[in-house]
Amino acid sequence: MSPGAYRPEYGNDAVASPSGVLIGVSSLDPGLAPSPRAETADQVELFRVLVVDDDEPVRRACCDIAESMGFAVISAGTGAEAQAMMRRQPIDLLLLDLKLPGGLSGLSLLGEVKSLYPHTSVVVMTAFATVSSAVEAMRIGAGDYLTKPFALEELTSIFSRVEQTWHLELETRRLRESMRTQKGLGNMIGRSPEMEKLYRILTKVAHSTHPVLILGESGTGKELVARSIHFGGPLGPKPFVPVDCGSLVPTLIESELFGYVRGAFTGANKAKTGLLASAEGGTVFLDEIGELPLDLQAKLLRALQEKEVRPVGATFTVPISARVLAATNRDLVSMVEQGKFRKDLYFRLNVVNLKIPPLRSRREDIPVLAMHFLERLERETGIAYELSDDALRTMTEYDWPGNVRELENAIERASALSSGPILHFNDLPSQLQDSHRQRRMQATITIGRGERPQEEEMVRRSPGSGSAPAAILSIAEMEKQAILRTIRQLKGDKLMAAKLLGIGKTTLYRKLKEYGIAEGGELGD
Repeated sequence: MSPGAYRPEYGNDAVASPSGVLIGVSSLDPGLAPSPRAETADQVELFRVLVVDDDEPVRRACCDIAESMGFAVISAGTGAEAQAMMRRQPIDLLLLDLKLPGGLSGLSLLGEVKSLYPHTSVVVMTAFATVSSAVEAMRIGAGDYLTKPFALEELTSIFSRVEQTWHLELETRRLRESMRTQKGLGNMIGRSPEMEKLYRILTKVAHSTHPVLILGESGTGKELVARSIHFGGPLGPKPFVPVDCGSLVPTLIESELFGYVRGAFTGANKAKTGLLASAEGGTVFLDEIGELPLDLQAKLLRALQEKEVRPVGATFTVPISARVLAATNRDLVSMVEQGKFRKDLYFRLNVVNLKIPPLRSRREDIPVLAMHFLERLERETGIAYELSDDALRTMTEYDWPGNVRELENAIERASALSSGPILHFNDLPSQLQDSHRQRRMQATITIGRGERPQEEEMVRRSPGSGSAPAAILSIAEMEKQAILRTIRQLKGDKLMAAKLLGIGKTTLYRKLKEYGIAEGGELGD
């Protein structure tokens, strides 16, 4: 048994701890706690609980209760022990005493857990409760708060509630992974809170038949979201028909959407079924719906309301039974106000509204997406590409106006230009390199003006050392190096350097004098 693992070592006597918590095995009422889960071969995941309390009787009693409810339980008496356990195995619920011995306090451990393991639920408990400690714990991320002594019913109620939430989140993750395996969903990648929220909504709307309006900038993956809705629900086996409203020739949009009969116009030698009818009970995805002309908007609205279309040149109607998903990168509300988009059609499509976050607002997903595209390249080429530290740092800092599509293209371009399996900064597209240089220039100018960042010190990295810190560089030293580097790059032109740095000539010469450099002296290497 590993250190800290819970093992009952006492009988059924009630526990009365020094802090007065009246819980124990003998106080368990079978009617209060759920029955233990059956141990079957199909059970692949147990709800995992870590109890952290330096009061051993309380810790044992809490473990007993959790174990009686069918949970997998381990325990620790200090924050350091708990920290080590969480690094070895994932935990679903942390029951944490705020007042712990040793260097790692309960609040510090709570902050670390919520930072490193955001999906872990935390319930804090203490015999020294104050309003401020409760508020601070909840602010950091605790989901609930127990004040010692607490009743058995309070603990079992919290255990049951957190486990129920865990089951729902587990099912959501399973559905999400299932949806990703469907056709065309490989690029639905991301672990950021924004994407997690989107996944939760997708699992719900996939099983409805309501229209969905998908909003997002170009390249964010609006069609991938539409495909996930279609293939993740009961309509998956039916056709998925994408329609790019922005690429259709204006004079042919109506015939493409609604179809036409033979002889409807010159060249119509035979009848053709429209895209709305061809979905046959599946899904029609109207991409860039904001590009649809006003007269066609009225006809589309009628088709959605009446669930039928009239082919061009026909005197009859054709029933349609497809679900409609629409997407746009434009501001439809403003277009409605300007009279460029029908208000009634907007409300018809906007039953459910999904907003896809741009890549710049979820930078933590950039390394994950980059790894996904690199792995795909490896499957296609047999070469295991990797990103250098500088390249990855540059990609993470970049704003990606083209979003995921631009990131995918950048990875493909870098791999095509690279001389080996390591993709370096110089292999990246020029817009990323230029953006990085502009940020460095701005930082140099800011420092030259004497503006201090929030941090009093910054880590200096030695040339060619990658990401390993070499020394601590003070703001004053950083300012000095920025000034001297700028003058060297300008071949000693101090007036131009002062102008570029945004400081006066007098200030520059005063700084050089402080550095022990005469007005006409050499800067050295």
